Amino acid sequence: MTKTIHPVHAPAGAGTSRKDSRRALVSSFLGSTVEYYDFLLYGSAAGLVFPYLFFPETMDPAVGTALSFVILLAGYVARPVGGVLFGHFGDRFGRKNILFITLMMMGLVSVAIGLMPTFHTIGMAAPILLVLLRVIQGLAVGGEWAGATLMAAEHVGEKNRGIAASVAVSGGPAGAVLATLILGLFAGLPREEFLAWGWRLPFLFSAVLVIIGLYMRYRVTESPDFLKAQAENTGPTGAPILRVLREYPRETVLGILGIAGPLFMQALMGVFMVPHVVATGAMTQQQALMMLTASNFLHIFAIPFFAWLSDRFGRRPVMLAGAAISVALVFPMFALFNSGSFWLIALGFMVGNPIIQASMYGPVGAFLAEKFDTNARYTGVSLTYQVGSVLGAGTAPLMAQWLISLDNGGGTDNIAWYFIFLILIAAVCVYLSKETRKRA
Repeated sequence: MTKTIHPVHAPAGAGTSRKDSRRALVSSFLGSTVEYYDFLLYGSAAGLVFPYLFFPETMDPAVGTALSFVILLAGYVARPVGGVLFGHFGDRFGRKNILFITLMMMGLVSVAIGLMPTFHTIGMAAPILLVLLRVIQGLAVGGEWAGATLMAAEHVGEKNRGIAASVAVSGGPAGAVLATLILGLFAGLPREEFLAWGWRLPFLFSAVLVIIGLYMRYRVTESPDFLKAQAENTGPTGAPILRVLREYPRETVLGILGIAGPLFMQALMGVFMVPHVVATGAMTQQQALMMLTASNFLHIFAIPFFAWLSDRFGRRPVMLAGAAISVALVFPMFALFNSGSFWLIALGFMVGNPIIQASMYGPVGAFLAEKFDTNARYTGVSLTYQVGSVLGAGTAPLMAQWLISLDNGGGTDNIAWYFIFLILIAAVCVYLSKETRKRA
């Protein structure tokens, strides 16, 4: 007979000092920032650089862009595998060492991309090598997100778990700020110089960020929740992934479908919208990247704000309100992007991430962590988030490119309707989920 296990144990953060908690929060934020700088830098370059350097010159640029997005998707497909792999060891042996490994992997891959030869030099080996490196990136990020989120959430008290988890989540837009800002600065070079060497330097800069991140992760203490579970000898008797699938099937499915919608918007803004608005002629490549940078900067603070609201009012009410905001604002957002006005397009970027995406995404860290007990939590959160990221973020650029090209004349309206479809599914899943804010 299967033993009933409640999703959240005694107050998270018990037995940890304020100094340890602060270190855990800073380490989780900086580590996630570095990880997502590396991962999202590819997304920023996918529509601007790689179609022209890693595929035959005779190929239609639109086809090259689509193939770049396919390689982008390969990284997302690898993320659930990395989540299960690193989650297994994180649930058995602790969070700290696993996070050290994933950060090191990300840094090495980014430096390798910055140094790799193009199609002109090694032919078809170039895109094949790019796929391989992207898959390794995906494996590392698959283990990173859950681990960083849990290290932050498990070092604080139950009342602040939402905003603590969001500190690690905010590392995503912080990394995006760095990625788009640095790439945007080099995008101001003459096009020939940018494609020749300018795009490489942001990838090589990753080495500096990784050294800082590794230092911070070395200083952080292990999760007190994990140490408590070890001391009480409540560790799992089987593989964590089997426990998740056997004991939490409903929570896993609701978590996956509950986050796909906001993750679609995240990738749409970060990967698709910049080349889209540049193609309209309303903005230069550099201006669009800077607008995305400003949007991501506000996003860093919007995510903790909505997470703080979830600590006060509950995960479900805030995320359901976010779903309503998303449905109400998506058509106005696209109207701003299609206006042809520089400042209205800039406003569209501000609506997309800090309002639409963050309103439902802010509480996600605590929403997922509170679905699983300590000894299956790393694996459970990794699996739900990373599969949700494949369905939402991973397919977003390809879906958007296909939807906007349909012969029905819908254009961006097609993308808006698809987004609403994902958000309605997410809202139903959040509604069917149990409220866990006050569980101890």
